[in-house]
Amino acid sequence: MGELNVSLVAVDRKIWSGTASMVVAKTLEGEIGILPRHEPVLALLANSPVRITTSDGSVIQAAVHGGFFAVDSDNVSILAESAELSGEIDVDRARLALERAKAAGADTPDEMAAIERAEVRLKVALADQHKQHAAGSR
Repeated sequence: MGELNVSLVAVDRKIWSGTASMVVAKTLEGEIGILPRHEPVLALLANSPVRITTSDGSVIQAAVHGGFFAVDSDNVSILAESAELSGEIDVDRARLALERAKAAGADTPDEMAAIERAEVRLKVALADQHKQHAAGSR
């Protein structure tokens, strides 16, 4: 079927690169799934999780906040304003950040964006925690 060459880069660092069989991301128009031989795409990213299914079948999740998503000739570039792999996110700190953001209110666009970023980080961190727990119970 082929492979995708994926690069996930934040403003300050390279987050992950490698080959994948599928990438799922959320753009401002909605969620998009990319398989090999997909038509070219250029879109703005929403604050959301990105899931990369690697060629060996493992799943990598990252919390991505803004940026661009581009697909061309089986090359997928995710250029994020900021991004963190699930394993880099401390669940307790993510919960506290969400509580602080909610306590600050959602009266302004900046406050709403802070809540959204905190929710995405927590969602990705918890997904990784559940994955590790499931692997440990086998």
